[in-house]
Amino acid sequence: MKAFVVDVAKCTGCYNCQLACKTEHAENDWMPYTKPQPKTGHFWCKLEEHVRGSRPKLDIYYLSRHCNHCENPSCIPACPEHAITKRPDGLVEIDQEKCSGCRECLAACPYEAIYFNDECGVAQKCTGCAHLLDNTDLIPRCVDACPTGAIKFGEKEELMDDIEGAETLLPETGCRPQVYYRNIPRQFVAGTVYDPESEEIIEGARCRLTQGPRGWDAYTDDFGDFWIKDIPVGIYDLIITASGYKLKAFYGLRTRECQNLGDIAMEKE
Repeated sequence: MKAFVVDVAKCTGCYNCQLACKTEHAENDWMPYTKPQPKTGHFWCKLEEHVRGSRPKLDIYYLSRHCNHCENPSCIPACPEHAITKRPDGLVEIDQEKCSGCRECLAACPYEAIYFNDECGVAQKCTGCAHLLDNTDLIPRCVDACPTGAIKFGEKEELMDDIEGAETLLPETGCRPQVYYRNIPRQFVAGTVYDPESEEIIEGARCRLTQGPRGWDAYTDDFGDFWIKDIPVGIYDLIITASGYKLKAFYGLRTRECQNLGDIAMEKE
């Protein structure tokens, strides 16, 4: 069983994976694996940019997205022509000769990983570069093109050390994706603590975020900034304390979106 592992922490957003996929497949006929990919509109490997927070407390991370080659693909039962199958190695393929162009698979895929080729009249998606795997000793182009080693591909059994602790996208679908992601950032709460009287930042203020019995601590740096990162979505309380200042509290902070609390004024005791 083949699998991909993407380490989000290693991705720099260079877009090499997306460009390599396009270069390999756009206007190149790799039948019987796939007909040529159109020049525009298709991204069988798509790098998504996620911008979180607000200025100046911004955070950006990138997700390399493509067909998840699911263990239980929703696209297979959706195809009335039985054109979609799983190979013995686990890769999901669309038979370009059998595909009638009904687009049922596009609607069935919860990951929006299947595209329709208007010129050829067929559904298409990432093949895992099966034409390379079967006929050369090369690996998928997106993996080969990644300069930081953020994308790995191989036998699932050999990738278990990397898969341990990783997660899949939309696990609630029951599709059991075989693309695993490591180090997807969680939410954060951030801000800048300062003294409005002296118009100076406050260094070393303790910022304690709590949710029931759980707690996270951060201390303001040389610029008065604090970041509390990698927290789950939820409702939190934040207590800020600093020597010589009155306690500052924020109750009921919701982290469905990352929270930049901006400039936080502390009142002297």
